[in-house]
Parts: sequence; structure tokens; C-alpha cells
Amino acid sequence: MKTLKRCSWCESSDLDREYHDTEWGKPVFDDRHLFEMLILEGAQAGVSWHVVLQKRAHYKKLFANFDVKKTSRFSDARLEKILTDPGIIRNRLKIYSVRTNALACMKVQKEFGTFADYIWSFVDGKPIINRWKHASEVPAKTSISEAMSKDLKKRGFKFIGSTICYAYMQGTGMVNDHVTDCFRYHELK
Repeated sequence: MKTLKRCSWCESSDLDREYHDTEWGKPVFDDRHLFEMLILEGAQAGVSWHVVLQKRAHYKKLFANFDVKKTSRFSDARLEKILTDPGIIRNRLKIYSVRTNALACMKVQKEFGTFADYIWSFVDGKPIINRWKHASEVPAKTSISEAMSKDLKKRGFKFIGSTICYAYMQGTGMVNDHVTDCFRYHELK
């Protein structure tokens, strides 16, 4: 039986492999999913993506399945209650940023029609296909992620630094950073 060649970062657990094989690098145009990934990438700051994946289902439960309108109306009391829940990463600034980002996302939707139209404009509406042979070649940020971060900050978003934005671009398929010998590189190309 032939073993699938994958990007090296996902080989430490079944959860990471599943995410790699089904989501990472797959273009996402759904506003709810794009908002979810923005929140989860921000939550990752300072911890591993594996930890975020382990807590993802609980995040969905606590944050109304990342419904932008619902999370924009979360009260301080509700956010404080969420902050006590051990099923997520309990960082006050990250928790409160969900409501802040929901409000900012709604403004973007009003201006651009959809959040997807706005966020995909940074790559002219289509994925950037890179040709990395080794994981060590993959950058942590680019001029595009810098521009995205700067514009998101200007619009009031939080936890969206350039490195977070680049990870977000990778996760939502705005960029294909699978190494060229990974089976997903060719599927998503």
C-alpha cells in the first residue's frame, strides 16, 4: 500500500493530518468559515495550531458556530463567562476580540457585499500557487500578509498581525503552501 506524501508539519497526529488533508490550503469563500478561521488563527498566537484544533469544536459551541451577527451582540457578561471555560484558550484579549472582529466584519460586509469579496481582494480573487520543495522555504509572512494586516487593523480588527494573516491565507486557501511533493499540492493546484 502506497503511503501518501504530506507536508511535514502535519505528521504528528491524526487530528493534524485530517486538517491538512481536508482543509488546509483549500480555498474558502464562505463568510462564516472565513470568520471562524480568522478567530482561530488569532487564538493560536502563542500556542500551537494542534491545541487550537483540539479546542475548535468547543469554540464553535461557545461562539454560536462563529455566526458574525450573533457574536457581535455578545455582552461583556457572556464574554466573561466564556473566559472561565477551560475548553478554550482563556485569554481575555483574544476572547473579547471575537466580538470586536464580528463588528468589524459586519462593517466590511456592508461595504464590500461579503467578507469573502474583501479578503480575497488581497490576492485578486484567486489562490497564489507557490512551489516550495521544502517546508523550510515557506515564509512566515509576506508583503501581502503585511498589507492585509495593516488594512484589517485600520478597520478595527484585533489579533491579525502579519504572521497571523499569512497563516490565515494558508488555512483558507488564499495561498497554496503545500510542498510540491505533497499529494494535496497537486489536488489544490
